[in-house]
Amino acid sequence: MSTAFDERRRALEEKWAHDEELRFKVHVRRAKLMGLWAAAEMALKQAEADAYAKALVALDMSQGGDEEVLHKIQSDFAAKSIVRTDHLLRSKMEELLELAKEQVMTEG
Repeated sequence: MSTAFDERRRALEEKWAHDEELRFKVHVRRAKLMGLWAAAEMALKQAEADAYAKALVALDMSQGGDEEVLHKIQSDFAAKSIVRTDHLLRSKMEELLELAKEQVMTEG
């Protein structure tokens, strides 16, 4: 027989799992949005932009994070002689995090 404690524990575990899933979705969406923004800055065509965004998502997921994504974008920008400050890139990443949260939350 399930006790109130067991039910409370199960509810908290379900909430934690749900929150982690949302956090993951937001993080992935932000990486995709960052990739699409960077692709637009580099004037990539739509198919190239989509591929670039997917590559950034994969990089973010496989090597763990923002610093790798920022480094790749900075490197790719430098290869195309595009100058963007580290501050601008980090600000854009924060801006797109908020947009990603909004998008994920409205999707349900």
